[in-house]
Amino acid sequence: MKIDLTETTSSKINAALVQARRDIGTPAIGMVLTLVIVTDEENAYDALKSANDASHEHPSRIVVVVKRVSRSPRSRRDARLDAEIRVGADSGTGETVILRLHGELVNHAQSAVLPLLLPDAPVVVWWPDGAPADLAGDPLGALGQRRITDTYASEKPIAALGVRAESYAPGDTDLSWTRITPWRSMLAAALDQQTLSVVSATVEGEDENPSCELLAMWLADRLGVPVHRTLSGGPGLTAVRLETKDGAIVLDRADGALATLCMPGQPDRAVALKRRDTAELLAEELRRLDPDNTYEASLKFGVSRLEASAPAPAKAPAEPEAEAAKPTAKPAAKPATKKAPAK
Repeated sequence: MKIDLTETTSSKINAALVQARRDIGTPAIGMVLTLVIVTDEENAYDALKSANDASHEHPSRIVVVVKRVSRSPRSRRDARLDAEIRVGADSGTGETVILRLHGELVNHAQSAVLPLLLPDAPVVVWWPDGAPADLAGDPLGALGQRRITDTYASEKPIAALGVRAESYAPGDTDLSWTRITPWRSMLAAALDQQTLSVVSATVEGEDENPSCELLAMWLADRLGVPVHRTLSGGPGLTAVRLETKDGAIVLDRADGALATLCMPGQPDRAVALKRRDTAELLAEELRRLDPDNTYEASLKFGVSRLEASAPAPAKAPAEPEAEAAKPTAKPAAKPATKKAPAK
């Protein structure tokens, strides 16, 4: 069921939600959280689809906040709220409210969202793109116990990691960190199987991929060893190599689906390590709503410290031209010989 409301208010939206549940015969509320999605019109469809898929594991009320840009000065002064309500089969296993904010209301989005939050239920705020610099200080971000961003969608992902580290508050998280959960689990399990001392590590992946940087910072922070970053054609993160005194532990994923784990003294084994879609990543983040201390420590380690921990490259041997350019002594001239006089 879909209901369109034009120039409405939050109280009218709540009344329409109650009436819609009665009309479809499900008056009871069995939702466990409120998911607030802050996005634009371009990314709203994909974000809502991922949230609906994740709601099969976490039934929730999804509130999509779409800030509409006003073109004329007069329309910027006029505040208007339009809403679209979806319940039943059109909204996964929960409810969906799409809010389109116009004019001055764009700067006060929290006033429209606050009355729509489920009572006594946690609130999660997700920015698929265009997240503010300070998540906890944002008026909408302040409503949530958990704040989710995706630095991979930023124009400059590596610089965005620095911004996230400077303004980090308990409850912040990043889907770029969620993407490496299987990698971290696999590497931790490999080190648990054998008591090997890691002396250095190498992380290989795409350029400007924040997941690669986060994994490298996690290894550097937890192991206390130099970690090098090398580039590959992808997709995403492709390989991790841990150097030990007994040999190398290598986790290599060249095709984005199946990886090979190589360990000293053991046969190589194939492990499933596929790239997950946004719905799976979002569902994982909604499983835990407490602060992620491991993410905080890895994020605050810093990309600059990661680069500084790598040894300086060896100097190249002197070029042959340089040797040839050195001045050389001229050979001494041979003494002149006198010719015998003609008879």
